[in-house]
Amino acid sequence: MSHNIANRNGRDCMMYTGEVPWHKLGTKLNRPATSAEAIQAAGLDWEVRKVPLYAVDERTFLPAFPYWAVVPADRWGRPDCPIFGVVGSDYDILQNREAFAFFDAVVGKNAAIYHTARALGQGENIWLLAKLPGIMTITGGDSVEKYVLLSTGHDGRSAVRITITGVRVVCQNTLTQALGTGQTFLRAQHNRTLKPRLAETALVLRAINQAYQRMEKVCKAMLHRNLDDDEARAYFCDVIAPPAPIKGRQTPPPWVVADREGCFRQFKECPGINLPGIGGTLWAAYNGVTDYYDHVRKYGLHGDGNRMAGALFGRGLEIKNRAYQVAERMVNRLNRLR
Repeated sequence: MSHNIANRNGRDCMMYTGEVPWHKLGTKLNRPATSAEAIQAAGLDWEVRKVPLYAVDERTFLPAFPYWAVVPADRWGRPDCPIFGVVGSDYDILQNREAFAFFDAVVGKNAAIYHTARALGQGENIWLLAKLPGIMTITGGDSVEKYVLLSTGHDGRSAVRITITGVRVVCQNTLTQALGTGQTFLRAQHNRTLKPRLAETALVLRAINQAYQRMEKVCKAMLHRNLDDDEARAYFCDVIAPPAPIKGRQTPPPWVVADREGCFRQFKECPGINLPGIGGTLWAAYNGVTDYYDHVRKYGLHGDGNRMAGALFGRGLEIKNRAYQVAERMVNRLNRLR
């Protein structure tokens, strides 16, 4: 599986801090970056524009109104200029610098918060990972740092999405949770309402903080729900369910069994399991899932191929969200019984 990182003029469009990714591409920084540093280091300091489309054959040349092509402005007119997507007249472009400006408005301009930024494909998809102030202490020696992930695209299909992504310090597991289902300023289409919604930074920051406060309470409550091995296996079966078309089968497909067993192993062995009060709890089981999908499960043809993308966007994100939701239901049920 390809890394799919965009390359512009011989330069890979990615910056990162920390460990070198498997593909060894992008610009490594020794510390988190400011928005200006991240845009430059990731090669994202370019803009897109809309250009009108035309229908052409040997006899006719007609405007294809109301359709437009989204293209990189600096390559327009060149034979190798890509078309990122076809959009309508009401499509509102969010430039790369405007995506970074959103984070600047939330945490303060010139703050060194950016840990990863990259463009995928030919540059049509962008995502940024930024660290927020503060930390969640789940129990002694077990804490979670707070990150926010913003993804957007210039392809005419990708909405602007904001996701909270806690990172457990002891093992670097990503505790992802989609923010605010149904809250349109946190999942916004590229239309005339996009920028006004992103401009409401106080509302966005309040929603992020409330989501993290809720997550901290739920994670702490997981410590009080003990699980024996049978209960843990039942939790993993609930989290990792077969796809709908094969639900009628008596036995789950091999990859479902392998994923469930992988999570059970991490429930017993993941980093931090020996910290006081963690082993044999729902918190350990939940982290068995996050550890497996972040660090153990294979994604694609490469051992680490697309690992971060899989953990933050693909099936890994889907399963980890479900793991959190199932654990939250179990915690709520326990609280009702008390």
